[in-house]
Amino acid sequence: MHATSTSATSTVAAPIALVNGVALNTQAESLSADELRQRACSELLRQAAIAQGFLPATDVASVDGVLSEDASTAIEALLEKNLELPEPSEEACQRHHAAHQARYSTGERVHLRHILFAVTQGVDVVALRNRAETTLLDVRCHDGKDTADRFAKAANTQSNCPSGAEGGALGWLTAGDCAPEFAKEIFGLSDVGVLPRLVHSRFGLHVVEVLERVPGAPQSYESVRGAVAMALRQTSYVTALRQYLSLLAGQAVLDGVDLDAADTPLVQ
Repeated sequence: MHATSTSATSTVAAPIALVNGVALNTQAESLSADELRQRACSELLRQAAIAQGFLPATDVASVDGVLSEDASTAIEALLEKNLELPEPSEEACQRHHAAHQARYSTGERVHLRHILFAVTQGVDVVALRNRAETTLLDVRCHDGKDTADRFAKAANTQSNCPSGAEGGALGWLTAGDCAPEFAKEIFGLSDVGVLPRLVHSRFGLHVVEVLERVPGAPQSYESVRGAVAMALRQTSYVTALRQYLSLLAGQAVLDGVDLDAADTPLVQ
């Protein structure tokens, strides 16, 4: 009985997800929902590029999620043609700057420590998130010195960052010292202490404690007008891309992947 049970477990294959009959993965892969959505979005765009004549029909779909160079170029042309991206108005830029002045300050520094739960090849992302959430709750549910001790101990025993040996200490950082997606969730805020939610980055999931903040000096609208306009263009691009992908998904036959669950298009 034991041998039979072990054999059954070892032969379980991952389900194959499809976009219009094109496989996104192999049975040997076990991908997270986000990874499948990313591949599905890329495949939808690749197929649209073929349908609209930007890419030869002979282009071969990849099951490892990596587009061919020709496909990447064709998708850029496809999006340039199909996405409507209005230039942000001066009024919209000024409103955005007024509402996000901390984001456009200069010289802000934060004193941080963190616990990194790294997302690596083959990791069970659901189990990893559960561990990270449990750790976050544990270090947030205690006050004073006990919190500091708990955080340092958790970093030392659980963090996948070398800083874990130092209790997770990262020292004083500026936004330029961090990955952009990490900096976006840390800088331009007023929070001090263990942040109430996990911080996501290309490296994984972070439990973050802000020990101190030194606010930056505000910059005039005129000095950052270009950066403000760029931020609004990026927002418009993400919105337009999400809408276009939704249109393509509505016209496609999808098996084993749910694109409605994505908050933003996961296309790289």
